[in-house]
Amino acid sequence: MEYKEEILEKCLPKYLEEDLKKLKEGIENNVSYIDCLINELQGSVNSAFIDGDITEEQCDYLYEKYIRMEK
Repeated sequence: MEYKEEILEKCLPKYLEEDLKKLKEGIENNVSYIDCLINELQGSVNSAFIDGDITEEQCDYLYEKYIRMEK
């Protein structure tokens, strides 16, 4: 499935934006605790989806790209 990153990474809850930013920085800096950052992001994505703060499409996109790193 093809996603539009510029749309799907917008209007995220603040806590989810922060966890996504931390993961991106961790990837960029090749940190040893990347698994912890992925777990934090996964929890935030799950919470945001359950709370109705992100769409199913955003949830799927974030899982594919950052949690399972399939993109």
